[in-house]
Amino acid sequence: MEKTKKIKTIIGLSYLILVCLFLYFFFSKFSLQDLTSYDFIKQNRSYFFELKNSNLFLISIIFLLLTILWVFPFLGFGSPVALFGGFIFGKWIGTLIVVLGLSIGATLLYVFGNYFLKNFIRENFLNKYQRLEMKFKKSEFIYLLIYRFIGGIPWQLSCLLPTLFNVKIKNFFFATIIGIIPQIFLAVSIGSGLEKLIDQNSEVPKITDVIFSQDIYVPILAFFTLILFTIFLRKIFYKN
Repeated sequence: MEKTKKIKTIIGLSYLILVCLFLYFFFSKFSLQDLTSYDFIKQNRSYFFELKNSNLFLISIIFLLLTILWVFPFLGFGSPVALFGGFIFGKWIGTLIVVLGLSIGATLLYVFGNYFLKNFIRENFLNKYQRLEMKFKKSEFIYLLIYRFIGGIPWQLSCLLPTLFNVKIKNFFFATIIGIIPQIFLAVSIGSGLEKLIDQNSEVPKITDVIFSQDIYVPILAFFTLILFTIFLRKIFYKN
């Protein structure tokens, strides 16, 4: 118990230090006024595109590594990275990089949790999710795949809960890759659509232009449809 408390304290302090360092260096370069300026966003869009076109492979690797770090150790979730990935790389390459980065980061977080936080997770979450244990024993990969697809649990916790069921690392990794593709593709598509709108408008587009842009409303409608479908599946998966 004492060991768990020490690990939690070290993790918490390390995370706080990393976040503070990141925020310090970030806001030493950019102000809030810059970040909310349409001209700033448009100019940086051009900068990123020139950078990407000059060396796509290198930028892809850098973005992949940053995505991994975003998940572990920064404990970030997928939506911001997916939108940004779509904005820079477009739908297809963006989806590939973001899905791979999130999956690797999630797997590293799972491995870390399996070694250092297993007892803590069992003490706090086993009773709530014990009914899932039999499902995972029946077909570990299939139920991991469904678990990843339907979501409904905060991303960081969803990466740690499978430690309760001793799932294999390779099953966790590949189930994560396949399971998160639909929602990540739709989020990346929205980011790609926003990039097209910014490229086509020298001034801030009207909200109606944004809403009725096919590149925006189609993935948003698909995203909400997916959410409703997964909510239905969650009721079956988590209760029975």
